[in-house]
Amino acid sequence: MWGRICFMTAGAEAGHGGTRAGGPRSWAFGAARLLVIGLALGWLYGWAGPRLYPEDRRFGFGWGMAHGALMPMALPALLMGRDVEIYAKNNSGRVYKLGYIAGINLCGLVVFGGAFWRPARRSNVDA
Repeated sequence: MWGRICFMTAGAEAGHGGTRAGGPRSWAFGAARLLVIGLALGWLYGWAGPRLYPEDRRFGFGWGMAHGALMPMALPALLMGRDVEIYAKNNSGRVYKLGYIAGINLCGLVVFGGAFWRPARRSNVDA
């Protein structure tokens, strides 16, 4: 009963009697997609990370966006014991921080949106 309640759609609540197709398997597929995307982004961080933190530069909004987008990708490296940079010490202050926050949010949108996005299904209902 609990599984049926958890995976009910709006149509089922309105008395149309349907449950969402897939149920727990759909969540497992989404989690697998998230893992694959995470591995790809981890590889990207390994390649791009050293190039995005040059020593002789003062970082502004654009660099803050790049660093913010890369920050979540640093998690696998940090968990494996590597000490990687996730924030530039030589930055322009508030403007860099705004870019950093925008980059984190953009990265979250791409990762979680890509992992759990489903195209809209068209219905063949004649009006």
